[in-house]
Amino acid sequence: MLTSKQRAHLKSLASTQKPVMQVGKEGVSENLIKSLSEALEARELIKVTLLPTAGEDGVNLAENIADLLHAEPVAVIGRKAIFYRRSSRDNIEHIEF
Repeated sequence: MLTSKQRAHLKSLASTQKPVMQVGKEGVSENLIKSLSEALEARELIKVTLLPTAGEDGVNLAENIADLLHAEPVAVIGRKAIFYRRSSRDNIEHIEF
């Protein structure tokens, strides 16, 4: 569980990032989760665009995706969701709090 200060720090780091993927009318598929998981493993912090055609409310959709990724939903701002999961890889620079 993230504290409010940790969330604020992650939101500030994500503000300069571009979304890595879009969730659209196909919804949450196994391939989407696999791709997002690989992106989280490489970056630890990702931003995803939740298109209106996805059908669900942005907050609910982000929580569902976070559960499937075993990640923390940092924030949902409009139709953008930010996810964080500490990488298990040793050869990357981890986000420090």
